[in-house]
Amino acid sequence: MDIVSQIDKDFIPKHVAVIMDGNGRWAKNQGFKRVLGHQKGVESVRQTVEAAVELGIEALTLYAFSTENWKRPKIEVDTLMSILVNSLKKEIDTFQKNNIKLQAIGNLKKLPSIARNQLRDVMKMTEKNDGMILTLALNYGAKEELIRATKSISKKIVNNELEIEEIDEKIINSHLYTFTLPVVDFLIRTSGEMRISNFLLWQIAYAELYFTDILWPDFRKKDFYEAILNYQRRERRFGKTSEQIENSNK
Repeated sequence: MDIVSQIDKDFIPKHVAVIMDGNGRWAKNQGFKRVLGHQKGVESVRQTVEAAVELGIEALTLYAFSTENWKRPKIEVDTLMSILVNSLKKEIDTFQKNNIKLQAIGNLKKLPSIARNQLRDVMKMTEKNDGMILTLALNYGAKEELIRATKSISKKIVNNELEIEEIDEKIINSHLYTFTLPVVDFLIRTSGEMRISNFLLWQIAYAELYFTDILWPDFRKKDFYEAILNYQRRERRFGKTSEQIENSNK
């Protein structure tokens, strides 16, 4: 049976987040420099985006560059930024064809101007698309995001725009980079590493987590479909018991 036909289209996660890990190890295993792994990873991004669109996923967020990635060798950082610019240029037609709206989260001001400008241009070109929202996490770190949100909320309290008693999940959500997105239902990480790496710490509070040994440059549509099937075999309880879930579905 075709793998796609096994997927229940009525039980698709609204928001999928992906930690694209293993580019460097893939290149090392092949006897290449690390930067080639990042270049090969572009096809994996394309296939993942296409698979998500085909399944009707509302939002897909990709961890493209973390706040900690600046610590890597300069040539690797420069290559990553170059890949970002070139990929955005090449994928504009794909975004428009598939009605994809591109956006980005993170401290974008610290990106090189050429990358920031290209990103802004493509976001502007796709802002009226109302299909899947593709979010690139760039110079993103969850701790930095939470610090930023805390400062913003604190300023409103000092300026008497907000009372301390008013602070709840809704208020915090509204001050995060992801305030326009649904909560994350499903988090995928490639390469066999089993950690979150400072990614969407608040947003994944009740997300289902999926770890695969596949290195990112080898990740293809079928691997994404298999991950979704794994998600569909789980029972999402959100703190309730199985019996409560069963009764609420009757």
